[in-house]
Amino acid sequence: MKNIITSLLLFATILSAAQDKKAYQIFDKKGKKATYEKLLRASEKADVVLFGEYHDNSVVHWLQLEFTKDLAQKKDLVLGAEMLEADNQMQVNQYLEGEINQKQMDSSARLWKNYKTDYKPLVDFAKEKKFSFIATNVPRRYASLVFKKDLVALDSLSAQEKSWIAPLPIEFDINLPGYKSMMGMQGGHAGEKMPKAQAIKDATMAYFINKNRKENSIFVHYNGTYHSDNYEGINWYLRKLDSEIKIITIATVEQKDISKLEAEHYNKADFILVIDEDVTKTY
Repeated sequence: MKNIITSLLLFATILSAAQDKKAYQIFDKKGKKATYEKLLRASEKADVVLFGEYHDNSVVHWLQLEFTKDLAQKKDLVLGAEMLEADNQMQVNQYLEGEINQKQMDSSARLWKNYKTDYKPLVDFAKEKKFSFIATNVPRRYASLVFKKDLVALDSLSAQEKSWIAPLPIEFDINLPGYKSMMGMQGGHAGEKMPKAQAIKDATMAYFINKNRKENSIFVHYNGTYHSDNYEGINWYLRKLDSEIKIITIATVEQKDISKLEAEHYNKADFILVIDEDVTKTY
């Protein structure tokens, strides 16, 4: 009888484990499993949280919203995103203040195709809580201009256009690994123009994050994970602006097996969000 009970308990344990399907797991930078609560506690002490995402991943968008709501119970927040460009800040402000509705914002601002499903909930939360939401990214036409004609092309812009970009000249370090690896793209013909186009985005996002920080508040910024992975990109430019700034970085990766962080992702961020590669994509 004792053996039968033991066998039944073992079977129940195995069955329970088999049914325990998780969509994500959080790790620290050394590859040790971490908890959502630990991530939240660490973020409470930060000046800026850079929440790196995969733009089409449904789980990361859900977690961004939940994280933001939970952090807002602890501290006042300022929110901002790569997905909104600096020259659309007026429309964002008008929406937050109730001066225009979503349909009017759709027609007057350049919104990503997944805005309504993935980013509107964050903007609406800011509206509800009366938080600022900052359009941090450089207008894409200027990143395209840099890609075609290099950084010097920005010198000819008007004062109004320059107000939507980090102050010139933009510091650029081609030896940063992330930028260096971009030079090999397009069959090895990308040269420095592609990483410079990336750098103008990173520098501008860092500039508007730093410019809009508020005392006793945390700035939570949503960006493609590549813009803050390995403590480069936005992180690097923020530290140029304020060497004492406290930043928590979150990177997103997808793996088939989420129970263990793959070695290539170690030290990618303070916390690495590993999501099952089979989760639903939003577009």
